[in-house]
Amino acid sequence: MNNVNGSVVGSSSGSGDGSAPRRNSKRPKYSRFTQQELPACKPILTPKWVISVFTLIGVVFVPIGIASLMASNDVVEIVDRYDNVCVPPNMTNDKVAYIQNNATDKTCIRTLEVVPKHMSQPIYVYYQLDNFYQNHRRYVKSRNDAQLRKRSQANETSGCDPEKRTIDGAPIVPCGLIAWSLFNDTYIFAIGNKNLTVNKKGISWKSDRDHKFGKDVFPKNFQSGPLIGGAKLNATKPLSEQEDLIVWMRTAALPTFRKLYGRIEQDLNAGDVISVTLKNNYNTYSFSGKKKLVLSTSSWLGGKNDFLGIAYLAVGGLCFFLAVAFTIVYLVKPRKLGDPSYLSWNRNPAGH
Repeated sequence: MNNVNGSVVGSSSGSGDGSAPRRNSKRPKYSRFTQQELPACKPILTPKWVISVFTLIGVVFVPIGIASLMASNDVVEIVDRYDNVCVPPNMTNDKVAYIQNNATDKTCIRTLEVVPKHMSQPIYVYYQLDNFYQNHRRYVKSRNDAQLRKRSQANETSGCDPEKRTIDGAPIVPCGLIAWSLFNDTYIFAIGNKNLTVNKKGISWKSDRDHKFGKDVFPKNFQSGPLIGGAKLNATKPLSEQEDLIVWMRTAALPTFRKLYGRIEQDLNAGDVISVTLKNNYNTYSFSGKKKLVLSTSSWLGGKNDFLGIAYLAVGGLCFFLAVAFTIVYLVKPRKLGDPSYLSWNRNPAGH
């Protein structure tokens, strides 16, 4: 009896294993994608291939580097630091007190270096600040973009701490630390007795004027508190036309930066002596900052910047050196290449 039952159970179990389909299997459905059997480019880096690639990179990069350096050298740039010399001799030991005293005349006359060679218009006028961290998190967040765009959002001052409302509780437009600290030094240029006109139109990004600063938003209660941070704004002009503010509100990523002040739209000849009457109003002495005035032309590559050309030349020269070195090694002490047919991906389905 036991033998019969055992044979029955065994036969039913055996037939189940043999004929019934497997269920609840975790095996994924076969596809060439999941099994990584799709056609793929798998190049073999032979010495000739490597030498050719390095040579090609050198041939491309070196001319680009030379052209970039030539374009940078064609840019004429005049830089003058004035924060340290535009302080009265009797106030050099207390520069912060000098800059914070509104009764002190901040006028300073500077004579720039002689124009080294012909400067074709337009000549860009920049102010440069050093050790000014516009990228500080609390500083960058201290603004309200909705208020800048729409007149209906004039009362919206969230995120503008600590410059959001006046002592009486009235909203400040534009609010925030960025607008409050607007740069307020001014420059008047002259050659001899002839003043040079500085065009301040179109110095900001068009996208900023059209989309970030409203044409119906006007300054209100701005710089009206006891502590003045920087320049004041014309309350009769909309924010979209106040381009000094728009340029300043586009915060810099590094502590040393330049911002466009205007354009001189006439040529300057070699040997011209430029005098500048400036107002040294902006306080950089509290944080050991520096102020510089920059006059610069431009090229097809932009302003003066040797780094890009040097970088291209360095990479191109290194690739040429490696190509020559590999060529010498390949010719002097060549190595026999292995048979690529033995690579796993190069075998036929049978594995032979």
